[in-house]
Parts: sequence; structure tokens; C-alpha cells
Amino acid sequence: MTIRAGSLDRRTLLRGAIATAAVGSFAVSCSSPSSKDNGGGSGPKGEKSATNPFGVAANSTVEAAIFDGGYGTDYVDYTNQVLGSQVKGLKVKVDPVVDIAPQLQPRFVGGNPPDLIDNSGEDQIGFLGILDQLEELDDLFEANTYEGKKIADIVYPGVKDPGTFRDKFVALNYVMTVYGVWYSKTLFEENGWTPPKTWDEALDLGQQAKKKGKYLFVHGKEAATYYRTLLIDSAIKEGGDEVRLALENLEKGCWSHPAVQGVIKVMETMVRQKMFVPGGSGTQFQKAQAIWSNDQKALLYPSGGWIENEMKKATKADFQMTGFPSMTLTDKPALPYESLRAAAGEPFIVPRQGKNPAGAKEVLRAMLSEKAAANFSKTKLAPTIVKGTVPADGYGSTALVSQTTMLEAAGTNIFNYMFVETYGMNTDQLVPWNSFLAGDLDGKGLTSALQKISDKVREDDSVDKVKVS
Repeated sequence: MTIRAGSLDRRTLLRGAIATAAVGSFAVSCSSPSSKDNGGGSGPKGEKSATNPFGVAANSTVEAAIFDGGYGTDYVDYTNQVLGSQVKGLKVKVDPVVDIAPQLQPRFVGGNPPDLIDNSGEDQIGFLGILDQLEELDDLFEANTYEGKKIADIVYPGVKDPGTFRDKFVALNYVMTVYGVWYSKTLFEENGWTPPKTWDEALDLGQQAKKKGKYLFVHGKEAATYYRTLLIDSAIKEGGDEVRLALENLEKGCWSHPAVQGVIKVMETMVRQKMFVPGGSGTQFQKAQAIWSNDQKALLYPSGGWIENEMKKATKADFQMTGFPSMTLTDKPALPYESLRAAAGEPFIVPRQGKNPAGAKEVLRAMLSEKAAANFSKTKLAPTIVKGTVPADGYGSTALVSQTTMLEAAGTNIFNYMFVETYGMNTDQLVPWNSFLAGDLDGKGLTSALQKISDKVREDDSVDKVKVS
């Protein structure tokens, strides 16, 4: 279960959002005189060159504290296979860490943080609290890859955004999370079904599913808000940036936008026509997902690209999991059908007071090499921010192939939003979404409940607000 905002993402807590809880006393404690030092570490320095853009010392070591979660830490260890080709003798020593903030905050305060940190997990360190302690990474994107291409030119659009705080790019988010709707290609081919592009087509597909004794959708109680994600994605595609900005900035009446209401009305029709597997609001989310992936009682499931790896032990043989972009409300949306929500996650930071910050940047450059990026996708079944490193066969993963296919088809039409994560709304939103999908709350009631949650945050002066433009 990933990026369930407000619940804790398996990989990160606030990808790109401000973690206000850690800003207060920790920010003060970190503002030591050493934080003003622009020297960036006390370790040995090397001479800058085309193959050593950061001036890393030969035969030096990088201490890397890597979050030991769903992706493990071996993919950072793997960079040792490519590091030496650019800087002689450079090695990265990986220390797996689960509780990032409790273990590493004292080292920031003491002025001896690790050289590289994967700032992820439930106990992620708030970025604003350590902002002045971090190296800016613009020079990383200006450097060339190990293959001789400018890094800024080989990554997906917008990948700097979730790692930029107060106009400072300080966190390299390494993994691309693609959001879409997932289905069994095998099941669809057997029945002559095609993935719906519009909500009307989805309604028609739901009727066809009924004739086969199946349902269109399924939901689990902890993941009911996956349908909020589907709602927002579709509404943004239909209404454009005005929908996204209204929701992000918690505007009055933002949930009543015509594009939002149009999708809610179709969803309400689907619930009323019993196109959702009954009992979902009392079913644990992975058990509900298995009803789709293993039992195949439901045809479609909205989720992020992590779904294949998450359900690999509960997926029917030859399922051929495949994804497609969220449905549009009409055939003339503001954004093209191929548009999708995708965001870079897994933020890597380089503390300025580490002993080898130049070496840390070199490790990140190695991670962005074709060899390292391909290794990550092959072993983790997820795309990195590096374009073109997943082969046509997706290492045998149809879900991985469809993720890269969707990204390529979207081109620059990729969007994201963070208001749920930023303000921790998910727990509150789960209540009306479970009621709505169970048929106990109508579309009007859902709209009212969601608006009250947004209004409560907007009107709370104790909550720092993020203005999105």
C-alpha cells in the first residue's frame, strides 16, 4: 500500500510536501555555526574534470544511510559496480536505516551527518527543518551521465519539483510513481473487452461485467481513497489546471467544480447499479485487491505502479497486469486522454556537513547511469526518473511495460498534486469515501464531507499553508 496520503506511504511520508512537525525545535537546533560553512565537508578533495564534475577524491568512501523499506538498499550497493569507472577507487558504504529521523537527527545536530541519505519512510526528516543543512543539487542536473548525456535531458519532466523547497532543489527523487487503472490483459482478451477511455465507456463495461457475473470495481477499507485519486485525476484531465489549483489551495467550493461533480455522479451511478464488489468497506485492502488480482471478480482497480509488486503473491497466473490512464469525463477534455498523474519519489539528500558531499553527488550520478537505472527497474519492477532504461519486454513485467508506455505517451502532459499529503487529510477522507462506495452516502453527501475537511484545514490558522500556482 503506497502513497495513501495521511496513512503512511510504504516508501515516503510526504513526498515533496512540507513536513511541518519536524520544523520547530529541530530547525533551531540545527542552526549551528557549522551550518553556515560553505565548504561542504572536511574530507579530501579531488580535481574537477569531465569525468569528475564534483571534484571527488580518488579512493574515498561515501557513507550512505538508505531507507530499508519496500525497495531495500541493494540498488545503492549496486552503484559500486559503476563508480570506479569515473573516479578511481570511489566506493559507497550503505547503512540500512528504517527509522530515519530518530537515528539521523542527532547526527545533524552534532554536525556529522552521513554523506548521502535516502530520506524516506514513516520517520522521514522534515525538509524545511534541515533545508539550510543540505547541498543544492542543480549542478547534478547540469552534469553529464556516465554515457555522456546531460542529466537534465535524460530524466522525465517535472522531477525536480517534489525535491524543491523555497526555490532550493535539495532532494533527488529517484523513482517514478505512475498512477492509472489496472486490469488483466488476458481476461480482457478472452472476453473481447477493451479498456475504457471515458466514464461512459466504463459504465458500458460494467454492464458487460454483470453479464459475466463480475463487478467493475472493488475497494478495501484502508484504500477507499484510491477512488478519490481516480476522481481527481479524471477531473483534472477534464477541467485542467483550474481544478488542480482549486483543490491544492483548498478553495471554497473546490469539490463542487463541474468536472469533479461530473465524475462523482458517474461513480454514484456505478455504486447504485452495484458495480462495486459488496462489503469492501469492511474488507482489508490487500484481501480486496486479491478479489481483483487473484479471484478476478472485479475487472478494474485504480492504483499506483506499485500494485504489481505488492500483489505478486496473490495474482493469478498469466494475469498480465496492465495499466491505462484514468478515464476522461467527455471526449473533449482540457487535457488529452494520455495525460496522467505521475510523480518522482524516494528523495535522496546530501548534507553539507557530511565528510564527502562531492562523493555523495557522484553516487547519485552513478545511480542515474543507464546501467544502474536499468538494474533498479529490473529488480524492483518500477521505473526510475531516467527515461529509456526499461526494455520493450519490461523484464517480463507487463505492468512495468505499461508504466513506461503511459509515461512516453503522456510526454509533457504529466501532472501531480500534494494537498492530501501536505495536510494529512487521508484519514479523515477515508470515512466518507468508505460510506460512499458502500452506498450509504450519496454524491451530495460525499461532496459536503470532502469540502468540510478542506475548509477545516484552510480555516485553521495553526496550520502552515502552501500556496500552489
